[in-house]
Amino acid sequence: MTVKHLNTPFTLKNLELKNRIVMAPMCQYSVDAMDGFPNEWHYVHYVSRAVGGAGLIIMEMTDVDPDGRITNHDLGLWSDEQVPAFKRIIDEAHKYGAKVGIQIAHAGRKAEDAAQPVGPSAISAGPEYKTPKPLTVDEIKVIVNQFKDAARRAVEAGVDTIEIHGAHGYLVHQFQSPGINVREDEYGQNYAKFGIEVIQAVKSEMPADMPLILRISAIEYMDNGYDLSHSIELSKQYLEAGVDVFHVSTGGEGPAGTRKPGNYPGYQVPFARAIKQALNVPVIAVGMLEDPKLAEATIASEDADLVAVARGMLRDPYWAIHAIQAVKGEVTPPKQYGRA
Repeated sequence: MTVKHLNTPFTLKNLELKNRIVMAPMCQYSVDAMDGFPNEWHYVHYVSRAVGGAGLIIMEMTDVDPDGRITNHDLGLWSDEQVPAFKRIIDEAHKYGAKVGIQIAHAGRKAEDAAQPVGPSAISAGPEYKTPKPLTVDEIKVIVNQFKDAARRAVEAGVDTIEIHGAHGYLVHQFQSPGINVREDEYGQNYAKFGIEVIQAVKSEMPADMPLILRISAIEYMDNGYDLSHSIELSKQYLEAGVDVFHVSTGGEGPAGTRKPGNYPGYQVPFARAIKQALNVPVIAVGMLEDPKLAEATIASEDADLVAVARGMLRDPYWAIHAIQAVKGEVTPPKQYGRA
């Protein structure tokens, strides 16, 4: 068996990554004009991580509807006019050997600035959130089509992959959660139905050889939240619908109950491994993996195919180069920085 490392290339369909390091999507809340357009902050933020050696950059949660944003300072892809600003960032990141994806999403009941947030049922995300309006079937179809249109725009912007946000308590997660979705119609009888429809809509706009990523919360932390067996069953249905890679996280659905997140390095890796083994599918592990040796061990032990680093890359734009250097002793930096 050939042991894989952080700097081992990864190929899936037409996605060819120079290493196994992913910049995890992290909201910047920096759209000062509140128009959904990425600005100079986003340009510097993402391009610097491409210079810093990341194999895959997943741009932060980008919303399919203005009222689907967490806040009005979030990115959006609800208009064709937004495409060029994304394309400018993606084109520049490509110059440094990084591949780029966009995480498309709808915040649902966690849309803090929406006058009237929506969700599968009239259950709020906590005392500080408004009570959502339950979506009608016709309104659900509109949102599915918004995901489809956002995927088309992402492809036009030049992405190498797309990630659907099905984790952390946002709309896809809300529909797949028995504690949040108490509908009595078909969307309550099959907790995967909304996610499946979103997946199929997004896939219809993607080139056949472009892989689709779905981020999923493997367990919930609220009291009576779902467990790993539920997320594995969901993932099987999502895989059949067209998902190629699962980005495995946990929680985010609401205040934690008696079960608490581990919040120690690598605490989510076992969930990534469980989904990888159950479905025989590539997975991305995430969650406090910024120690290069831990990230390397996660890949070398085949717990995951890729490792995503979030806060570690906020602290160090060149985390990928430094991590490979730490575990392998040699790197190929940008020529401009070679003398260092």
